Amino acid sequence: MANLKEIKLKIGSVKNTQKTTKAMKLVSSAKLTRTRQLSDQAKSYAEKINQVLSEIAHRVGKVQDDGMHNRAFVQNESPKTVDIVFVTADKGLCGGFNMATIKAVMHMMNEYRAKGVTVRLRVAGRKGVDYFTFQGETLTQKVSDLSSTPDYNRASDFIQEVVTDFQNGVTDKVVLIYNGFLNMLTQELKVREILPISFENVEIKEESSMLNIEPDDDEEVLNELTEKYIQFNMYYSLLDSLAAEHSARMQAMEAATKNAKEKVDSLTVEYNKARQAAITTELIEIISGVEALK
Repeated sequence: MANLKEIKLKIGSVKNTQKTTKAMKLVSSAKLTRTRQLSDQAKSYAEKINQVLSEIAHRVGKVQDDGMHNRAFVQNESPKTVDIVFVTADKGLCGGFNMATIKAVMHMMNEYRAKGVTVRLRVAGRKGVDYFTFQGETLTQKVSDLSSTPDYNRASDFIQEVVTDFQNGVTDKVVLIYNGFLNMLTQELKVREILPISFENVEIKEESSMLNIEPDDDEEVLNELTEKYIQFNMYYSLLDSLAAEHSARMQAMEAATKNAKEKVDSLTVEYNKARQAAITTELIEIISGVEALK
């Protein structure tokens, strides 16, 4: 059995860890509140852009007899090159948050490669960069300080390279993967094909349309909205991922705090047993000494 001093040092160390994890949970809780507000606002805006974009795309498609000319709306069932854009955290201590995204990326990458499709990886987040660099994978694009501090202009610059390659025919499909916020206890892995854009599940209500655009301007407005749509969806994914990260870290730190408390209780019991054993040993030695003097 360890001596009293060693056990006491362990108790102090675990208590310090408990204070740290508790503080980290409170910090993540405060950050989550702010990030969720931004995420909710961004989600509403993204939905509106999606609605307007889908309506204009539908109108342009009806005007053009031979179908949509814009490459961003032409579906490709047999892509030769695919860009996988994914978001991870810059920091750890958030349970399996990062690995959920990384596993999804690995699974999709292996599926495409098995079909002979070229896969290029573009990552926002230090954890994703570190993991795939360690695995020896070539990263077409990487940024390590964007997911922790989402910024619309930087998100736009990041995704613009992806859009440019797609428009120039370098890639045939762009997939966005990130771990999003579902509720305080759950994160939801989200996998979306952002290029080419599909509106299969969008209901177009022309009779209730509030758009008033000259026919000659449709293509120009469509191109501008498409760019804004992609940029804002990238920005929203960063906010959503950050909210999920804080939620995951809160849970991880709460579990760590609970485990630390249980460890302190266990060490306290061990300390009391060791102390009692030491007292008993001293009493036996005293009694034995008294008996020896008789």
